[in-house]
Amino acid sequence: MPSDFKEFDLVEIRFKGGRKDFFRNASRLPLVTGDPVVIEAAGNGWHLGHVSLKGELVRLQMRKKKVPVDSKEIRNILRVASPQDVERWEAVRDLETGTMFRARSVVEELKLKMKLSDVEYQADRSRATFFYSADDRVDFRDLIKRLADEFRIRVEMRQISLRHEAGRLGGIGSCGRELCCSTWLTDFKSVSTTAARYQNLSLNPAKLSGQCGRLKCCLNYELDTYLDALKDIPQVSRALQTEKGEAFLQKTDIFKKRMWFALRGDNNWVMLDTARVREIQEMNKRGEKPESLLPPVREEDKAPEVSAIVEGNLDRLDDKIKGAKRAKRKKKKSDKPASSIVGTSMIGVPNTPLPSAQVVVKTPGTTKAPDAPAGTANAAEEPRRPRGAAARPLNRRNNRNRNTDGNRPEKGETRPDTPAEGRPPRPERTSERRPRPTPPAGPEGSGRPAGEQGSGERGNREGRSSRRGSRSSRSGGNGAPGSTPSSSAS
Repeated sequence: MPSDFKEFDLVEIRFKGGRKDFFRNASRLPLVTGDPVVIEAAGNGWHLGHVSLKGELVRLQMRKKKVPVDSKEIRNILRVASPQDVERWEAVRDLETGTMFRARSVVEELKLKMKLSDVEYQADRSRATFFYSADDRVDFRDLIKRLADEFRIRVEMRQISLRHEAGRLGGIGSCGRELCCSTWLTDFKSVSTTAARYQNLSLNPAKLSGQCGRLKCCLNYELDTYLDALKDIPQVSRALQTEKGEAFLQKTDIFKKRMWFALRGDNNWVMLDTARVREIQEMNKRGEKPESLLPPVREEDKAPEVSAIVEGNLDRLDDKIKGAKRAKRKKKKSDKPASSIVGTSMIGVPNTPLPSAQVVVKTPGTTKAPDAPAGTANAAEEPRRPRGAAARPLNRRNNRNRNTDGNRPEKGETRPDTPAEGRPPRPERTSERRPRPTPPAGPEGSGRPAGEQGSGERGNREGRSSRRGSRSSRSGGNGAPGSTPSSSAS
């Protein structure tokens, strides 16, 4: 610090129960916040306290509490407390609890209407201060005499309010924090129920009262903010007049500027803003009544439909997806080549049999075709026909391979697939069945082998006999599997 700097010579000292007072540091002692110091007592003797504030902050605090700097009531600081002074002060504090309980018993004996809350001994044990609270004035002259004779000290009685009492005792408030009066609040202002009304609080004494039994001091903290917000809220002294009836005020949200009204006999509340409430009040002054509390809805205020917001129609998307699926299915069917399977007839060339070299398959257990020429015994052999359900596709195929005149082909011959009118020929599948060998074709355009140009009647009879022989061979009536049927041998 500069050499010519002079520190403010007044210091704030804290005592028991949060009580604070100002003292003058006339000796310019190097004090630090929290140091124990010995000060002059109000009467005779000395007391011990702790430094709570020093420097220019003390000047501001004195100005706030309106304490003059040159007051003659300000006492001096004697010295910094020694360890012996601190031990003596702690020993005296141990006597305070027993003294308070004994003094309460004396008050009960004298039947005085007062409540002793705390006792504070002076550090030199020359005087004791009793703090009490009472609703009315109390005559405690007999109490002072009995306490002075019993404890051999000077007795001082000091009446405090219930808020000061709660501040001295301390505690936890309903907000979960330590009481304001025991931590930082020193100036207690009067609190009335009007503060609760301005803040739209329910007038419930159990909720509005603190531990001291009086209205909570925190009701005054936000009162000014509520008063400023209430300037924009219209005063509703009487009910609003509408064509449906009278509307009464039920609730007001001060900061959001909303008001709730309800018609007489109706439990439904209608929320209005302050501008609408003023509008209805002005209409009532002119003698007009609105149809309802709510403002009329304009056409442009209506919300647009969903179909107007969404581009296009959702049904179009469904139709598009379905059409794509159908196109894919048709494409798969048309892309498959009709002549991709070996052993099928040529598409687009009607009544043209395939070469025998492409369809002849030699399998063990087959027999020689009865009507085949002698030189083609090994090349054209009839495979053994399948049994059961496997024979059904072959029968269906034989039905499809009819001649145009209605005759069935003879056993051992294969007719080309003749496409029906307006229907494409169906390709054969070699995986399910194998085609029968085709004998040498006859004259052109006959559709039958050579030597079998008889009438249709004869072809039908021979076809039936060949089918009977094949059934008998399958049933195993005259021979073992693989043997030549009797009908074909004849």
